Amino acid sequence: MDELTIVSSENIGRNFIPSQYIPEGKDEYFQRNKQVTPPGAGWRHLQSDEIERLVKNDNTADDWDDLLVTDQFDPGLIKNTKFFGLVRIGRLRDVVLQHHDLRVPAGITDSLIISCDIGDDVAIHNVHYLAHYIIGNSCILFNIQEMHTTDHAKFGNGILKEGEPENVRTWIDLMNETGCRQVLPFDGMITADAYLWAKYVDDLALQANLKEITQNSMDKHRGYYGTTDNRCVVKNSLILKDVKIGSDCYIKGANKLKNLTINSSEKEPTQIGEGVELVNGIIGYGCHIFYGCKAVKFILGNNSNLKYGARLINSFLGDNSTISCCEVLNNLIFPAHEQHHNNSFLVASVVMGQSNIAAGATIGSNHNSRANDNEIQAGRGFWPGLCTSLKHSSRFASFVLLSKADYPAELDIPLPFSLLNNNVTKDRLEVMPAFWWLYNMYALARNSWKFKTRDKRKNKVQNIEFDAFAPDTIEEIIHARRLLEIWTAKASPGSEGLKNDDVLAAMGRKLLSGEEDVINGLEVLGEDMENTKRKVLVLKPYKAYHAYGDMLHNYAVKNLIAYINANPQHDFRKMVSDLKNKRYTEWINLGGQIIKKSDVDRLRSDIGKGQLKTWEEIHKRYDKLWMKYHVDKQKHAYAVLCELYETENLTISQWKSALDKAVKIQQFISDQVYFTRKKDYDNTFRQATYRNMDEMTAAIGKVDENSFIIQVRKETEEFRSMVEKVMKRVS
Repeated sequence: MDELTIVSSENIGRNFIPSQYIPEGKDEYFQRNKQVTPPGAGWRHLQSDEIERLVKNDNTADDWDDLLVTDQFDPGLIKNTKFFGLVRIGRLRDVVLQHHDLRVPAGITDSLIISCDIGDDVAIHNVHYLAHYIIGNSCILFNIQEMHTTDHAKFGNGILKEGEPENVRTWIDLMNETGCRQVLPFDGMITADAYLWAKYVDDLALQANLKEITQNSMDKHRGYYGTTDNRCVVKNSLILKDVKIGSDCYIKGANKLKNLTINSSEKEPTQIGEGVELVNGIIGYGCHIFYGCKAVKFILGNNSNLKYGARLINSFLGDNSTISCCEVLNNLIFPAHEQHHNNSFLVASVVMGQSNIAAGATIGSNHNSRANDNEIQAGRGFWPGLCTSLKHSSRFASFVLLSKADYPAELDIPLPFSLLNNNVTKDRLEVMPAFWWLYNMYALARNSWKFKTRDKRKNKVQNIEFDAFAPDTIEEIIHARRLLEIWTAKASPGSEGLKNDDVLAAMGRKLLSGEEDVINGLEVLGEDMENTKRKVLVLKPYKAYHAYGDMLHNYAVKNLIAYINANPQHDFRKMVSDLKNKRYTEWINLGGQIIKKSDVDRLRSDIGKGQLKTWEEIHKRYDKLWMKYHVDKQKHAYAVLCELYETENLTISQWKSALDKAVKIQQFISDQVYFTRKKDYDNTFRQATYRNMDEMTAAIGKVDENSFIIQVRKETEEFRSMVEKVMKRVS
């Protein structure tokens, strides 16, 4: 058990910092005094009548000379409280603070205060132990068992204070249970930082400098006090230790909060609720953590939520995400992640955002693998179905949907927007490429809109690409089309003995450009997608191939029109001149921001060489790359369109043809958004729970009145009008 010692009574409220860590010429309050700004009138000592009044109200102090107040001080508002050490109290008036339905008078009652600074008009009632804290203005501290700070407090940051050994440093073991991808948390860390650190573990110069940058980002001196900024409310809570709390934060009924930074502001307040236990973490702005959640060694991005008993351990949950009920261990999760069910499990994974984990999903569990040193890598839009079980190591392209199944072996799925099915009856894995485009357009089209709409962040440090069609997914589509060409060729008569992929791709391209009936008669088998000897059947390869082509066309034209809208003075030739380039093929999803691999490599090199010396400088580089991203994307779009037309440069006639086709594709999108949603209304089983159509209409509305369908139809007309204007400019 921990040792219990007896120390001199003079140590309560004094000797906060061990003497060997106090710089020469400083006292134990040198850090504290840097953290607090005195009120305008400054502090003063108590007058004799004020001391007399305080004593009559059953207050005590080890030294009344160490209790400092301002000129606006009402001693009658302090009752039955013990003071130790230097305590400084701001303005104290006979006013009432109200938060929701709770109304409490300003003042200090029934509490123990040790060496604290207390702001103006603060209500502190029934706080059994409050030590070494700086309390902001208009705060309520009500019914708290223990709230204090140690001299070596780090507030969740992975740094060391003077005299501390390396083994007390807090690391977060992301993406892998062995700790081989560990990162140091820090206040302001975003998913891009975490991925840069955790992914490139072989870049030793990068690793060493990121550790040094993080350590140097904060003062290593001891003696910082915990803080609650202005207008915070902490009530009915048990233990708060080494916690830094931003303004307007609301904490109610928490069990234990230890070694945390809780970011909060007036515009983005953070709330922490009943039964919560949080240890060693950084919490972003505008977060909500309620109802028995447990989190240890974690980072929570801005505008994210933990609810209903969720367990988050050794993980980073990106911005705009929600986890409820489930267990999440050793993960790096990019922005816009949803996981809502008590019986889902996610471990040892990097999930690249816009994802949804269904009930019963067991992703990367050790129970179906031989070792714990493996991981799952899932691209944007990852969506495993109900009761899905996966073995790690597995890798998935963007927007892969898995049907309910216990997948028996490791998977490597390079086909984006696809549907996987484990066909137990026929003992084969079935993959339908481009499923989202062909059969789930409502969800696909709604994807970008909903994530943008849900982005309530005011503090947008992490740059996020929400569009499903961006250079990363487009390159996956291009690669997928080539695989379909090769696999189709291998499935056709006469391909025996052919081994050259270029020859096979040309043969497959010709077949896929012909009649669909010919392809439908072939058994097209995928390769290297499952670690078994059974068949991997590619379903509807012809439809998928052409759907992929339409996706490429749609992406290319829309981004070129974005160029024209941004540069209305430029004609067709100027567009070609500005955007002509060789297609860049390697793009990295860096925490939600899509960046060229060459730019990421340069970033890594600059950090490793010491040219970027702070996280602020690294974040500025992200922002600089984000500013040029729209041009990078437009150049990429132009190169994609040129390849679709098999030319180095578009002609005016090809551009007009591309615009015409884009209008047709947009109309197809609009129609499919309607039809894929209408299926839910026409389904007789969905109708079965209603007495009649009137009840159904009253409950879920009419499909033609669906707000998103109306929006897409409007966007389609606007796109048609926009294309007409572009056509006139090239006529």
